[in-house]
Amino acid sequence: MAKKYRFLCTGALAGLTNGLFGAGGGLFLVPLLSRWCGLSERKAFATSVAIIFPLSIISVILYYQNGALPIRQAIPYLIGGTIGGLIAGRIFKNVKMLWLRRAFGLLILYGGIRAVLLL
Repeated sequence: MAKKYRFLCTGALAGLTNGLFGAGGGLFLVPLLSRWCGLSERKAFATSVAIIFPLSIISVILYYQNGALPIRQAIPYLIGGTIGGLIAGRIFKNVKMLWLRRAFGLLILYGGIRAVLLL
C-alpha cells in the first residue's frame, strides 16, 4: 500500500513541475522512481517517458487555452522531437545505464546553470 502512495506522490510532483514549467517532470521522475519507488533505472527512464507524455498533452491543452502556445512556431520542434524520440527509443536498450545516468546528470546540470545565470 505504501508503494502505491509513493507512485502517486511521484506522479503528482511530476505533474506539478510539468504544469508550472511546461516540462521538467522527468527531472523528478527518474530518481524517485528508481530510488524511492524501487524500479530499476532502465524501467525508471522508460516509465518517466510514459508518464510525461500524457502530462505534456494536458499542459499543451492548458497552455493553448490560455493563449500561450504559438502552434506554428512549435511545429518544427514537434517534428524534430518526434524524430529524436524515435531514434532514442530504438537505441535505448543498447546504451549502458552508466552513460544514461551521466547524460541525464549533465542535462540537469546544464539546465540548472542556465536557469540560475539566465542565459
